Amino acid sequence: QVQLTESGGDSVQAGGSLRLSCAASGHRIDNYCLAWFRQAPGREREGVAYISSDTKANYADSVQGRLTISRDNAKNTLYLQMNSLKPECSAISYCAAGGGLFGGGTYCIIGPHEYLYWGQGTQVTVSS
Repeated sequence: QVQLTESGGDSVQAGGSLRLSCAASGHRIDNYCLAWFRQAPGREREGVAYISSDTKANYADSVQGRLTISRDNAKNTLYLQMNSLKPECSAISYCAAGGGLFGGGTYCIIGPHEYLYWGQGTQVTVSS
């Protein structure tokens, strides 16, 4: 139904910035919770941020760097702006979409099991 494709991952120096994009196709994402996760080698997938259908955003306390999650429903796209990146941020970043606790994308949480649709990931590498 919903296909998600991440882009924007790159290799950057510490302190640099990246903007990740997640383009959705096959279905409108207007009423979905949208989220970003990351997974470093040997570690569990970790929630980074989510944004609800009414643009309420939440960020994980463990996230390194300055992050801003946003969405453009007209473009059917999710974004993550990452500033002041640190080497600890190096990971594969995944975008995800789900209906939330009650559907409609209003009540979102950061747990990976709450999201039905996933992208293939984009590599973020931060070097020192």
